[in-house]
Amino acid sequence: MPRTSLKSRLTAAMLLASTASGCMVGPNYHRPAVTTPPAFKEAKGWSPAQPSDAADKKDWWTVFGDKTLNDLEERVNVSNQTLAADEAAYRAAHAIVAEDRAALFPTVTLGGSGQREFTGGGAIASKTASATGANTGGIKQTFQGSTSVNYEPTLGASWEPDLWGAVRRTINNAKATAQSDAALVANARLSLQTELASDYILLRQYDEEERLYGAEVAAYTRSLEVTQNQYRAGNVPQSDMLTAQTQLQTLQATYQDVARLRALMEHAIAVLVGVPPAELKIESAPWNLKLPEIPTVLPSELLQRRPDVAEAERAAAAANELIGVQIAAYYPTLTLTANGGFQSNELANLFNTSNFIWGIGASVSETVFDAGLRGAKVRQFRAQYDESVANYRETVLTAFQGVEDNLAAQRIYGGEQVLLQSAAKAATLNQTLTLNEYNAGTVDFTTVATAQVAATQAQISELEVESSRLATAVALIEALGGGWTTADLPKS
Repeated sequence: MPRTSLKSRLTAAMLLASTASGCMVGPNYHRPAVTTPPAFKEAKGWSPAQPSDAADKKDWWTVFGDKTLNDLEERVNVSNQTLAADEAAYRAAHAIVAEDRAALFPTVTLGGSGQREFTGGGAIASKTASATGANTGGIKQTFQGSTSVNYEPTLGASWEPDLWGAVRRTINNAKATAQSDAALVANARLSLQTELASDYILLRQYDEEERLYGAEVAAYTRSLEVTQNQYRAGNVPQSDMLTAQTQLQTLQATYQDVARLRALMEHAIAVLVGVPPAELKIESAPWNLKLPEIPTVLPSELLQRRPDVAEAERAAAAANELIGVQIAAYYPTLTLTANGGFQSNELANLFNTSNFIWGIGASVSETVFDAGLRGAKVRQFRAQYDESVANYRETVLTAFQGVEDNLAAQRIYGGEQVLLQSAAKAATLNQTLTLNEYNAGTVDFTTVATAQVAATQAQISELEVESSRLATAVALIEALGGGWTTADLPKS
């Protein structure tokens, strides 16, 4: 009978609390409104995105057709320490969701105690006797008292029902924060991938510059030899020989500086893939990166494809829930407690029904004066929510800008490359013609030197703009989200 009574009381209390806990005070979250243009201004002539487009997939770097780049990108995903730190932060945020969810349920404790007590009385003196009954004259003292034993195993529970939704809003905050951290990981991964691709493009650019400068050094060396021979023969002044020598040594110094820049790129790539620079060696290779065709999307779709936008939006959702948590502090809290167990001074009979004990209780508390503390906290978290909304809208504007900037850069660099290709061809032809004229004695070596410098610079400029087009393609893929979508966010 006592057990049934305890169970029925606990059930009734929990049902009552569960019914009351349907209320959630505070504002419900709605995605902040943003101004979205119907199309990108710079997207004229660009094809829309298709599900099969390689640049729209998570392994977007494969569009450049370079196996070494593909291998390096895969290593970023598993070995980069910055990414590992971000993923650890996400796991911590994910665990907080479970921590906060635990507050929805009662806390149950199990305990037990055993105690032996002696209660003493006065001492009694008596004479001792021998075995024959004779008095030996000895005195014996005994103590009167009692010994008691008590055993008490107990089971207790306490529960604070979520009457006003503070716990549920805290859970929602933790969920949104974990999703924001997951988007942060995705954004960090995309940034590292694009940084690696950009560094790799520069490394291959320097490989090609070393090849171009190496060829020019060889040509300048031959020009210096010809000029020295002509000077010894008395056919040209010493200034021609000194000009050729200066030109060659300047080019050799530039060649050495390109080698330095290439080494820096190789070291940067090593750190990105998570190894010491001494452990990574990227062999020199010809310039064979291909420029991909990159589809674009509508601005409204971009909001679902950028992890940084999702991160900012989830941060706003998390901030909104904290307003409700603070508003819930205006309302009273209810705490339910229950305990039951057995109590006996005989271990063998401990679990008899007659030894069963139980208790049940409830308490209500409410703050009646806090000198404006709760109101100040509500205002604080409303302001923090407004801040997160502003950050979200700024992130959206920056996302739109990134796409527009790189669409424009792709178009303009394409026009530049056509012009520079033509200029490089003309400068190379002029270099050949001028050198022939010098050998024929019709022009001085200063004219040759000028033509050689112009040809070398034209070739380098063409290479640089082609490299810039590739780097801009990487930046455009990043601006379009790198194949990520909000469907990749964790749901629970």
